[in-house]
Amino acid sequence: MKNQLDPGKLLQAYNNIMEHGTDTDLGKIYDGVEAFSGYDGYNVYLRGNGVELKVGFHNTYHLEYDQEHLRDRFLKKVASLAK
Repeated sequence: MKNQLDPGKLLQAYNNIMEHGTDTDLGKIYDGVEAFSGYDGYNVYLRGNGVELKVGFHNTYHLEYDQEHLRDRFLKKVASLAK
């Protein structure tokens, strides 16, 4: 990606979803974005609309998507949830 993502902002979005979201099988969902953590709690995940974002240790992340416009829309949504 041209611009790197800020893991701190990603974690803010995760916390916002966990605080305000509704329960799902894996975690919580809020405003179309589902948040959950791995079995060990070391990784957190955000997903929605065909995009999955894994946030791990040492400011690492991995973004999976099929189409760039879906990625862009998802990242805008995540950014709005981080505020």
